[in-house]
Amino acid sequence: MKKVFATLTVLAMLTFGSAAVLAQEAAAPAEEAAVENVDEVAAPAAVEEVAEAPAEEAGGLVALHKTLKTKFIEGGAGFMALTLVTLVFGLALCIERIIYLSLSKTNTKALLANVEAALKEGGIEKALEVCRNTRGPVASIFYQGLSRYDEGIDVVEKTVASYGGVQLGLLEKNLSWITLFIAIAPSLGFLGTIIGMIEAFDKIQQVGDISATVVAGGIKVALLTTLLGLIIAVVLQLFYNYILSLVEGLVNEMEDSSISLLDIVVEYDAAQKK
Repeated sequence: MKKVFATLTVLAMLTFGSAAVLAQEAAAPAEEAAVENVDEVAAPAAVEEVAEAPAEEAGGLVALHKTLKTKFIEGGAGFMALTLVTLVFGLALCIERIIYLSLSKTNTKALLANVEAALKEGGIEKALEVCRNTRGPVASIFYQGLSRYDEGIDVVEKTVASYGGVQLGLLEKNLSWITLFIAIAPSLGFLGTIIGMIEAFDKIQQVGDISATVVAGGIKVALLTTLLGLIIAVVLQLFYNYILSLVEGLVNEMEDSSISLLDIVVEYDAAQKK
């Protein structure tokens, strides 16, 4: 009986399964046709929207590129290119300083705690090892100061102050070149302005009459070169001020941590003398 019931159950499942499959197959063409009709109705609008968006973006970029190229040529390729060179070199120096200063940052609280713990556990040599394995100007100052511990606390203090000045010079490296490019960029623009005005007056002298068409070319050159020079100077000035803020933050950390280090060394020295 169990076999009979099992056989009937299997046959029923196969029957209902085949019926469901046939029903799905019969309904599929209708659904496909409906989907096709919907796609035919919606496709033109969707394609138009998708096509218009990239076309507008691409058209805007192309128009902007052509405009910049045209203005660059109208401003005089020689002076415009020379002014852009100042931007390239200035940005290169700014990026180098930003990367260097970002890598110079140190968790001074953790470093001071590690140095203090090392002094208590292994003395000066252990503290020197901690400073040697830590990156940044603060760790370098600590290392130089602790390495002179045998010569006395006063020598440690002088060493920390002196080497702090050395590290400050390293932090401010190449900043003078950035200020140079900030000054050169508008100067080149003003030089192009003068040359453009001279060309305008030369054309007036050749024609013998003052007209807008004669003067417009020289004045356009003058204005475009000045505009580019001022834009470059503004961009480099923003980077320069940001770099100065990074330097000031590092200098404050160096000064504060140096004072804390001297306090730790004084306590360590007093403990050693007991």
